[in-house]
Amino acid sequence: MKTAISTLFCALMLFKVTACGPTETPSDIRFRKAGIVISPELDEISGLQASQRRDGVFWVHNDDGPPRVFALGPDGADLGHFDIREAVNVDWEDITLIPGETRDLLVLADVGDNRAERSRVWLYLVEEPLPNQDGRYSGQYNAYHWISLRYPDGPRDTESISWDPVGQRLLVLSKRDKPPRLYAIDAATLLSEDEAALTFLGAVDQFRPPEPADRRLFDERTPWISQPTGFDISPDGKRAAVLTYRSLYLFERPADADWLEGLNTEPVEILGPPHAYDEAVGFGADGKRIWVSTEGEQPPVWEFELERE
Repeated sequence: MKTAISTLFCALMLFKVTACGPTETPSDIRFRKAGIVISPELDEISGLQASQRRDGVFWVHNDDGPPRVFALGPDGADLGHFDIREAVNVDWEDITLIPGETRDLLVLADVGDNRAERSRVWLYLVEEPLPNQDGRYSGQYNAYHWISLRYPDGPRDTESISWDPVGQRLLVLSKRDKPPRLYAIDAATLLSEDEAALTFLGAVDQFRPPEPADRRLFDERTPWISQPTGFDISPDGKRAAVLTYRSLYLFERPADADWLEGLNTEPVEILGPPHAYDEAVGFGADGKRIWVSTEGEQPPVWEFELERE
């Protein structure tokens, strides 16, 4: 039986699909290759966030190297970059945005921990900068705030965070736990404290496990292809996208429910995009499209259309 989310996305995507289930990729649904990331510095993209104030600007970062945030166009065009003073990039794995009345805050998540041995991880918050007169970004900026976090149940490897605009809290979704575990920190604590413990909300058990056929494509990565590598919630707080190495999962938050319940409803699973190292996903500013990129030199930028004009 179809769930509400399956029916909803079939209707919204307007692809004239007669069947849309959690493990199907209808033939009419396609990722469109929007372009190529041309910046030679970007070779391990691990997070992607659309600006909500500046149309066509996307923020991305590498998962190591300088504490640097890059600006891209929707086709991968290089729009410059800026650095965060006194920040450290141990293993930046995702980026999200907290909107405000007069300013928006970008949140850089230094949360990667492959061996689950970091006693604390870090979030760096920085005001989204203005472009130069030529439309490009440059310079160094002080962090608006930073905070060290610990998990209540011991270290976790994590590659996925997102801002929940309805619950007014930051959500953290672990990677290597089976099933993944969802944590949260409220806005007041996030913006004011120097250190804090995350709150464990519950497990998320809606990602299809690997199948024998997956080994042909993923080989030794097969055990991890169903684990979250990216996470974003739409600007209106109604939808969520979770990226894994194999698939993009689309969720709908039920009315009057939080995202623990929303992420435990049956998702729509879309196979692809066709790359084995996809780690960056984000909704566009209008919530009608999802953008995906991946690790590697000159990686592609993929566009997935939720609603056609």
